[in-house]
This record gives sequence, structure tokens and C-alpha cells, in this order.
Amino acid sequence: MAESRAGAPAATGGEAREPRRHGTLALTLLALGVVYGDIGTSPIYTIGLFFGDEAAFQSTPRDVLGLLSLIFWSLTSIVTFYYVFVVLRVDNRGEGGVMALLALALRGARGRRRTSRWLALVGLVGVALFFADSVVTPAISVISAMEGLQIASPALAPYVLPLAAVILGSLFAVQSHGTAKVGFLFGPIILVWFGVLAFTGARMIVQEPGVLAALNPLYAFDFLFHHAWAGILSLSLVVLCITGCEALYADLGHFGRRPIALGWLAVAYPALVLNYFGQGALILHDPAMADHPFFYMVPEWALLPMIGLTTMATIIASQAVISGAFSISRQAMQLGYLPRLRVHHTSESIIGQIFVPRVNLIMLVLVLALVFWFGSSESLAAVYGVAVTGTMLTTCLMAASVYLERRLLAKPLVVLLFGAIFVIEFAFFATSSTKLISGGFLPILMGLCLLVVMLTWQKGRSELARRQRDEQLSLEAFLARVTGDHPPRVGGTAVYLTAEPDGVPHALLHNLKHNKVLHERVVLLSVRTEDVPRVGPDERIAVTPLGKRFYRVVLSFGFFEQPDVPQALSLARAHGLEIEMADTSFFLGRQKLVPSLRSTLPRWQERLFIGLARNAENATDYFRLPTNRVVELGAQMEI
Repeated sequence: MAESRAGAPAATGGEAREPRRHGTLALTLLALGVVYGDIGTSPIYTIGLFFGDEAAFQSTPRDVLGLLSLIFWSLTSIVTFYYVFVVLRVDNRGEGGVMALLALALRGARGRRRTSRWLALVGLVGVALFFADSVVTPAISVISAMEGLQIASPALAPYVLPLAAVILGSLFAVQSHGTAKVGFLFGPIILVWFGVLAFTGARMIVQEPGVLAALNPLYAFDFLFHHAWAGILSLSLVVLCITGCEALYADLGHFGRRPIALGWLAVAYPALVLNYFGQGALILHDPAMADHPFFYMVPEWALLPMIGLTTMATIIASQAVISGAFSISRQAMQLGYLPRLRVHHTSESIIGQIFVPRVNLIMLVLVLALVFWFGSSESLAAVYGVAVTGTMLTTCLMAASVYLERRLLAKPLVVLLFGAIFVIEFAFFATSSTKLISGGFLPILMGLCLLVVMLTWQKGRSELARRQRDEQLSLEAFLARVTGDHPPRVGGTAVYLTAEPDGVPHALLHNLKHNKVLHERVVLLSVRTEDVPRVGPDERIAVTPLGKRFYRVVLSFGFFEQPDVPQALSLARAHGLEIEMADTSFFLGRQKLVPSLRSTLPRWQERLFIGLARNAENATDYFRLPTNRVVELGAQMEI
């Protein structure tokens, strides 16, 4: 579910990504620790939720085999068939994830305004639900690991929540330091984790081989029809076994299709199936162990080491979604859906590792609130399914659009394939939505708040750009007034940042009004974000001489990249424009926004946009401009 995972060997900075130097097996090992931590920790709590004190199911052979059959065929159809063999084929220049897929879908729908607007809304809903999922995952994962202490000693039950809170608080506290030093351990630890899952499960299956009958899909249908409405509602718990499947697609650009598919088919998938079936075999052998079968499978002498390993696995899973939230935040900023936020790079060798302080703080507060509000993994399960299945639905709709646009399959096959997947995923979403009252409304509420922020920022920026265009003096008219000695020229280069390269920046007019001079060379600089992950050096800069020592420069960055304007401007030399930083001044317009009676935005949205703009990161830091070369000129503008 994360967009960029800890330890992923990917670059998201200004330079193009280097070719992968690791072999397939090495990348597969790295992918295990980044991609499969979330879905790999689902066995801790999934089956136990079906047979708790308030569950509607009994630990009878019929129910156990039916449940296992549902889990097996969910893993097989949704993750193995759909994500590995269908979704991984849809990439945006090698990259995957919600934002990459949104940019790709919008590119295919270019020119069709109504389709583009609907796709944008679907994509933003997916992004919003992804953030909600990123909050729930650490809470439910760490709590479920700590609940193993109750199995070791019931006297430790009061310490489950405090310990979970301490672990989560520590995890968020160290985010500013990055994970580069320990990230290389994630793959081996998760490999050991999957090995333990497979061994403990196989050990139980040997004792009760009859559990393998659940491979027959008829047991799944029997479970659904036998329990009628309760059986249908059980899908809200079955979906927990596939939480994290979005990570297969999200990390496509970090590891490639082959290592991700190999990691799933050779390691994660068989280990998960063996463990789930092992838990089922344990319940068939002793129905009294149905409430926590994951920990009961472990011999008593190995319980504490298993709790330790489980805790490490859940921390890795949590780290992955936290890193993903940072990454998708930056992508949303680049594509114009969120205001600029401060971004810190936490690794010199792994450019994709970033830290976004505001996002980290918001997530910490929300995660701890969930931990103490719900208090158990069983209660949090109601919150989990809605965010996960909602994100899956948005991916399905956008992937179907790309399949149709690219003609990867015949149109009838696309409709049939994605129609069937949509029906299955919608069933998961609908049944998860029945738990809105018991807590499922929280991810919807969190996602709705973020969606409102993104739509407000996007609409506000469009309104602001329209106002600027209406009030802006045309560049052609301005240049017509510039003669050899009027206005006077001073030495050096002036760079004016502007969103509209065909108009005269307000900062230039203000500088001319107050200082009565122009610099020897004037560069009108626009920074654009393309709908591709990264832009190569050949496409980074475009220089257009305008005459009278004026130049229009357009810098292009991908939405995975952090804009570095000084570095990009060094490429202008090859286009006949040499810019020496020591002799260059950057002029920025600092706008004070005020409400306007002419605004097309509702008053509440207008005020929200102004508040977001006031708290946005300044352009100097965001574009990495040298602070001693920046001049800011203030102006008031109505929105």
C-alpha cells in the first residue's frame, strides 16, 4: 500500500535514476522487506477474528474449511492473478503506485474533459484512502503483535496498549534519522519471518492433512451460502488476508516486475498459504485455540522469541507504509494537489528516503488515537477494511482505463476481466462498509478531510492562476517598451520565477517600479511537473532567447523528483546561456492572499485555501535556491 518503501534502491531526486546493479535474487530479497511486510503480517490476526467471543461462526470443520477456502482463493485471485499478472503490466515509465497510475490515466484521457475529471476524482479518492490506510496499518499491526503477550502470560494484558504506544511513538520519533542504516536488514528479517510462517504452518498441516481439502473452492461457496447474510458479511474479515497487496504495484519502480513477482510466487504466497492452513489445522485439532491460533501454533518455549520476531515484522510493515505516506505526499505536492511541505532527505546514498515532518506528526497523533480508542486488533479490524478495499477499487478503475487506452487486451476481455475483479472488490468494500458505525467511518472521515484539502488546493491554484493571467501584462508588450538604455541595465543575471512564461512576473514589475533598473540578463523561469515519474537530462531544460537579453527558461521535473533549480540551471550552458550563481539574483513574489467578493470558490473553501497557502513551504527552500541570492517582493492579491 505504500508508494515508496524504506530501503528501496530508487532515486527520486533531481538526477535520473541509475540502472539497477543488483541481480534478480538480490532485488527479490530487498523486495521482501519492503513490499511484503504488510500482507505478511496479516496471519497474526485474520483467522482469530472469525472465532472470537462475539463472532458469528463456530470452530467446526465446515466453517474452518470454508474460511480457509475463502482466504486461499482471495490470495490466489486478487493478489496472484490480478495484481501479479494484470496490474503489474500497467506502469508509468517503469513506476507504479496510485499517483503514477493517476498521471498515466489522465495522460490517456487528455482531451476528454469529463473523463479526465472523473479519473482525477477517482485517483484522489484512492490517494486519500491510502493515507487513511497508512494510519491504520501501524496501529493494528503492532497491537496484534503485542497481544501475543497475553498468550504468554494473562497478567501482561494491561501492558499491551502502553507497549504498543511506546513502540509506535519510538518508530515515528526516529523517522527524521532515516532508515538507511538498518534498511538492509529488512529483507533478511522478513525472509526469516516467512520461513517461520511456513514451518509453523506445515508442522500443523502434517498433523491434520485433511485441512488441505479447503483448496476446493466449493467449500468457499458452501460457507457463504450456509451462513447466508452472515457469510456475505464475513468478507469484511476475509479481506484482511489481502491487505498490503497494493504494495506489489506501488513498488514496481523500485524493484521491477520480475523480482516482485518472484518474491510473491516463491516466498510470500506459499508461506502465507501454509500458515493460514496450519492455523486451520490447529483449530480442527483443538477448537478451543480458535481465538489466537497464530500464537498457539508456536511451542511454549518459542513463544517469547516468536513475539519478538512478530514485533520486528510489524515494525517493518509499519515503516513501509510510513515511508509510503512521505513519498506520496511529495508526489501530490509535485502534481499540484497539496501545498508545498518541508521535505528532508535522510540518506545520501538512497535518494528515495525522505522525511516530511508535518505528515509524520499528523500520522503519529492519529495512530496513537486509534490505539487507545479501539484498544484491540479485533476492534481495529472494522476500521481497516474500508480504507484497503476503497484503495483497491480506485486502482481497478484507473487500471481498466489504462488497459483500454493502451489496448493491452481486446476491449471485451478488458470489460470482462476488470468487471469481474470490480465485482469481487466491491463485495469486499460493501461488506466492510457495514462496519461504519463500529468505527469504519474513521478512515472514510480521514480520507474525506484529505480529499477536501486536495480539491481545495487544486481549485484554489487554478483560480489564482486565472486571476494572475487576467492582471498580467503581456511579455510582448513589455519587451516593446524596453530600449537600449531604457530602463537602465545593471550587471548580473536576474531570475524571476513565474507560473506563466508568456506574461511578465509581478516581481519583475515591482522591482522595476522601486529600483528603476533591469539586470544585464533577465531570465523568466517556469518550473513544471510532468505526468511522468522522472525527466531525463535531455528534457530537463528548454531555453528560448526573447531578444533584448531576455530569456525564457522552462525546467521540467517528474512527480517522483525533488526540484533542484540551481542544479538544473547549470544545464543552460549547453543552450548558450551561462548562469553563474555568484552573479545571479533570484526574485520571488511573496503574495498575501485576501478573500474576494468575485471569487468562484465558496467562502469556506476560499478561507481554507488561504490558510493552506500561508502555511506552505517557501519557494526558496522547496526549489533549493541559495538563500543569500534570493530577493522577495511582497504583493497583495485577491482570491
